[in-house]
Amino acid sequence: MQSLLRTLTFGVVLTLVVYVVSLSAQERDPRIGTWKLNVAQSTFDPGPPPQSVTRTFEDRGGGVTLLTVEGINAQGNPTFAQVVYKYDGKDYPIAEIGAQTVRTISLKLVDAYTVEGIEKRGGKVSGTGTWTVSTDGKTLTGRTKGTNAQGQPFNNVWVYEKQ
Repeated sequence: MQSLLRTLTFGVVLTLVVYVVSLSAQERDPRIGTWKLNVAQSTFDPGPPPQSVTRTFEDRGGGVTLLTVEGINAQGNPTFAQVVYKYDGKDYPIAEIGAQTVRTISLKLVDAYTVEGIEKRGGKVSGTGTWTVSTDGKTLTGRTKGTNAQGQPFNNVWVYEKQ
């Protein structure tokens, strides 16, 4: 009887440990934090590149993330966009200064380090991208392509460094 009780206790404790470890692993999104664009390592087709961009990801709990993107565009004007989202493939509105049309983004996790996204402008797909955090957690690389607001195709590689 005592052996059965020990076995059951061990099983319950083991189950709880596995559950807690899996929850904490899910909560450690490697994107959380502040990232600064390394313009020299990035490529923009067509150019010119922005002068600076900072992306800040904040964990809002329950799988909700706040992304704020601030920078200075190629013409020297400030840029700002913000979106609250989940990695569930649903469209979330992007709030931005100077927007002429409503933009949305949907995001899905490929794995712990990689996210795929689809951006829509006025309800139509305007871009797709893959964002990957390096395994050491120091670099965030985005590969995006689509059509910009002026109707020009773009194909960009964004390289960010963790701050």
